[in-house]
Order: sequence, then structure tokens, then C-alpha cells
Amino acid sequence: MQEIDLRSDTVTQPTAAMRQAMYEAELGDDVYGEDPTVNRLEALAAERMGKEAALLVSSGTMGNLVSLLTHCGRGDEIIMGDKAHTFVSEAGGVSALGGIHVRTVPNLDDGMPDLAAMERAIRAENIHFPRTRALTIENTHNFCGGAVLSVEQMASVKRLAELRGLVVHLDGARIFNAAVALGVPVSDLAAQVDSVQFCLSKGLSAPVGSIIAGSADFIQGARRNRKIVGGGMRQAGIIAAAGIVALEQMVERLAEDHENAYRLALGLAEIPGIVIEPDKVKTNILFFGVEGDGVETTEVAAALTERGVLLAQTDPTRFRAVTHYGITAEDIDEALVRIAEAMRELAN
Repeated sequence: MQEIDLRSDTVTQPTAAMRQAMYEAELGDDVYGEDPTVNRLEALAAERMGKEAALLVSSGTMGNLVSLLTHCGRGDEIIMGDKAHTFVSEAGGVSALGGIHVRTVPNLDDGMPDLAAMERAIRAENIHFPRTRALTIENTHNFCGGAVLSVEQMASVKRLAELRGLVVHLDGARIFNAAVALGVPVSDLAAQVDSVQFCLSKGLSAPVGSIIAGSADFIQGARRNRKIVGGGMRQAGIIAAAGIVALEQMVERLAEDHENAYRLALGLAEIPGIVIEPDKVKTNILFFGVEGDGVETTEVAAALTERGVLLAQTDPTRFRAVTHYGITAEDIDEALVRIAEAMRELAN
């Protein structure tokens, strides 16, 4: 039985073109700034984002950490949504390693932080308070089901930041998914923030790596902070080569993942015992629950794993499924057959 892995788009395998590019990559020492392939990737990424400069880091978590270390000093405060990946799933790194105080406001269902709450959370100048330095947003928003923030929504956060003398950092791990879903250049989204992190290793299918982009001064500071947290790599062109292919060849195909996610959501809605709202599915991420007497998510997960369908059990009541490169429409249809079979068995 062929395994259908819907746990995350991080499970993607590099394409044949990526493997060939990695094999042939021209290499140098990137800590000295001498790896030509890394330099090419960073220039390409900066151009795509409409920013002055960019920096290769090993992961999205490192990208967010380095960005916020660069924007903030110890004891400074950042404001973000209470469902933000940086707050929920990055091991508290900005606080543990940067001494940065995190203040959260509610995330709305569409992934937007409550803007009025965010404005109220900005500290007045007072010796008793940490200094607010940055606002952080996420697009697409993982824990809000792959929700997409529009250019206008992001611009409203930027206006607030400018009014209060703050910077905006974007966790744009899947920013290309957002751009494809909106039908806008990715630079239109990046223009609304001072710094952006995006992943090469999720929907873009590179084996490892993320990018942060911003002003030249910001990237100069970020390069030092990358070194501090142990992220200075040497012949990193072997990684960067796959990232170049990802940016040049793997962006437009993200629309297929969005179509497959919606296909999966529509099919799940027809299966008794599954709770889902298909119209909320905007990109490649969806969440669904189960209902019924005696039906537990742990039992459902076990039954699906036995049938070769892998999902992420995000909490005691919900599953997450993520479509990605390597998952076809036929795989979605087969997964639905297996899920329906498992649900029938558990209901009896």
C-alpha cells in the first residue's frame, strides 16, 4: 500500500533538477561571503521580495529568531497573534536566546491579529514597561488553516507600525502560497513589512533552508546574529543550489496544492463523522475534526496510519492535512477512500 503523507509540506522531496543543481553547484566559503551559489540565491531572493538584501539561514525558526534578534534588544517587546507559529511552535527561542518579551493579542479566524488589540498592546513610554519594538504577522497563517492576509490587511499593520515608530516582521514561511492564492506579485506582500522570512523547504520543495530579506543594514546585522546562533555555514552552495531551482521552477505549481487541498476538503465533508468547513480552505492547509459516539482522534489516527494515510494530530480534537509537491489529485482521491473506510469501521 502506497503511503500518502499529508502531515506537512516539509516532507517534500527535492526535484530531479534540484538534485542535479546540488551536484553541480559551484562552492566557496559562505562565512567569508565567497560562495557564488549562495550569493546568487540571496540576490535572487532579494529581487523577488523587492528588498535590498537577503540572507540564507538553515530554517524558518532560525530566520524568525535572527530577524527578531536584529530588530530587538534584550528586554524589548514584540507583539504577535496568540496563534503565531513563532509564539506556539518555535520553542520560545526569541525569549530564551534573545531576552525578548513576547506579548500576544487574539488572532482572528482569517489569520489577522486583532488590530485594535494590537494597537492597545503597544506600550507607553514608562520605566515600568518593556519597550515595544516590533509587530509580527504571519502569512499564510499555519494554525488558522492556511489563511491568507491580503495586501490591504498587511498594509493596515504597517500603517500602525509607522504611526508608532515600530517595525514589522513577517513570518512568511509560505508567503508564495499567499501570493499565488491572491494572484499578486510576492513583492506586493513583502513591501508591507520591514523584514520577511520565507521557507524554501516547504511547498517550494527544497531539502533545507530559509531566507530572510530586508534592508542592507538589517541584513548586515542579521548576518552577525546568524553567526551568534551558530548558523554560519561554509560550502552552503550545495543547499542554495536547490533554493535557486525552488524560486525559479516551483512557485506557480503551488496552485495545484491549493486545488488538491480544496478537493480533499470537499471529499472529507461527505464522510460521516468528519467535521470540516471546505470554504475556509484557501491554500494548502486544512484542519478537520471528528465526531460520533466513541470516536476518538487517537483511534482515527491509528486507523489511518494502518491504512497508509499520515496526518498531523494537532490537538485532542483536530487533525491537520497539508498538500504538497508529490501529492496528486489521484492521491487525494485514494486518501479519501481510505479515510471513509476507517471512519466506517470505527463507527461500527
